Amino acid sequence: MIDPKCPDTITPVIELLEGKWTLLILRDLFNGLNRFGELRRSLHPISPKTLTDRLRLLEENHIVTRTIFSEVPLHVEYELTDKGRRLQPIFAAMREWAEQPCPTAHTTELQEAQA
Repeated sequence: MIDPKCPDTITPVIELLEGKWTLLILRDLFNGLNRFGELRRSLHPISPKTLTDRLRLLEENHIVTRTIFSEVPLHVEYELTDKGRRLQPIFAAMREWAEQPCPTAHTTELQEAQA
């Protein structure tokens, strides 16, 4: 239950995570992809600009850190911060919810089995 006297704390979280790509970027970071190119290939057809913009937003909000490696060839890696890793239970809950059978589909399967 939400206390109407308390400030709204969920809206900034929703605003940070909304958008077509942000949750998918976080999913890939949770799964160990951390280079820009890896993320871009995994998220095809995301544009480089969109990926850069989303990663910057996550970096500005202390969800990811960005490390530039000056070796040849130059590359950049992104890593979840402690704050970012604390989102993992939310992702686990969403995955668990998504894996629940759809009541309508289950009812249809039962009806087909009984026929």
